[in-house]
Amino acid sequence: MALHLVGARCGGGARQGPWADREDLGILPGPRRACGPVSDRAGRHAQAGGGGRRPVPVRDLTPGLDERVEGRLDARLDVGPGAPLAVALSGGGDSLALTRIAAGWARRHGRPLLVLTVDHGLQPGSAEWTTACAAAADRLGAGFRALAWRGPYPASGLPAAARRARHALLADAARAAGARVLLMGHTADDLAEAALMRAEGGTTPSPREWGPSPAWPEGRGVFLLRPMLAVGRAEIREWLAEAGETWIEDPANEDPRFARSRARHARLQGAVTDACVAHDASGAAALTSEVRATPFGLALDRQAFRQAGPDAARRVLGAACLAAGGGVRPARTAALEALRLRLVDAGEVQASLAGAQVQADARDILWGRTAGEMARAGVPDLALGAGEVGVLDGRFEVEAVRPVTVTRLAGRMSSLPPRTRATLAEVPPTFRGGLPAVVSEAGTRLASGEDSGVRLRGLARARLAAACGEIASESGVRD
Repeated sequence: MALHLVGARCGGGARQGPWADREDLGILPGPRRACGPVSDRAGRHAQAGGGGRRPVPVRDLTPGLDERVEGRLDARLDVGPGAPLAVALSGGGDSLALTRIAAGWARRHGRPLLVLTVDHGLQPGSAEWTTACAAAADRLGAGFRALAWRGPYPASGLPAAARRARHALLADAARAAGARVLLMGHTADDLAEAALMRAEGGTTPSPREWGPSPAWPEGRGVFLLRPMLAVGRAEIREWLAEAGETWIEDPANEDPRFARSRARHARLQGAVTDACVAHDASGAAALTSEVRATPFGLALDRQAFRQAGPDAARRVLGAACLAAGGGVRPARTAALEALRLRLVDAGEVQASLAGAQVQADARDILWGRTAGEMARAGVPDLALGAGEVGVLDGRFEVEAVRPVTVTRLAGRMSSLPPRTRATLAEVPPTFRGGLPAVVSEAGTRLASGEDSGVRLRGLARARLAAACGEIASESGVRD
């Protein structure tokens, strides 16, 4: 299946093949024929060619577009020299426009920009697509890293599997580079398409301007910023055409086997209207601020939960179950609402949802993970060498000081030193077996102990904060 190039074309006849005219691509270096003032400037730069090229200035080609997008970057990002900023570039028009704008913004504020491209291996020309993205990054003075997904490719649900793999690869690469924010080029059209897909019975969520990476645990400490959700695809392509850019249209976008492609076609036919960009997370953020971290998970005053609005309570409840359970599959809406009503009413509660155990008395709601749930999920032990970092059960990040194996405490409590066993009295019996234990030549220790041979960090509280709007900008993001 060929990859189709779209955008500004220079004079002369068309060449054959999807990449035969690569010298004419605005995102590739090399000779280029002039097609007007803008592309002539690009052509003069391209002819300079060779390594060590100076970055091309990013100009205001269509008044208003740059300013609107940069305004969203200003609202969420740290202004001034600091950590690298990452941007996902597919070679398509939306991500190419964002990369151009981000390059100018990053240069003005002294921020390094890292361009990340994922090759899913699903198109015959995907390697050349990656080459084009690398050239675009080089031309804009940005760093570049190519990432690859090579399956396994499922017989059904391929778009969802590719999306999960893409997010995991992007988040891992961003975090490894020290970037806390990854820019993505979703637009107002993506919002409308997601709304149409839900109207047809799908569960596709609307992309939000700001939120944590959906990949877990790869996405810990990485936020996504989509600064173009108020901009339409048509305006972006007009902006690129004026810039003399050429971008790639993925043929998969026209394949009617995929729900996203059908929604895009229906949108072009005027079947849906634009979706709302705004999401009010203030109620959930306020309730989240009341949640406390515990050695086993999370805790919240039950009265505070009762006083919260239904929407905020549902959001915090669902996010707390995912965070304390370490999983990635959210609870169904009906089950979530049923549990919310039980927690609002009087009486003790014992329930399991989204991999977490929820327990409530008259005073507190507790979230944690039981050893039985870990066993049923087939959670493997975590073997680490000195200096290595890993994540156990999606709940605990572990850095080893010496070679160790980290596992659940269940079945090993009697091997703990007497003083350590005494401290377990503070942990509800339901959650004791799910605590992380370290097995090494020194014996069995609680991973949280000073002599355990590891540095332990619970992830549940930070994950909850990210999911519920408690973190509003890059300055609030912590690893």
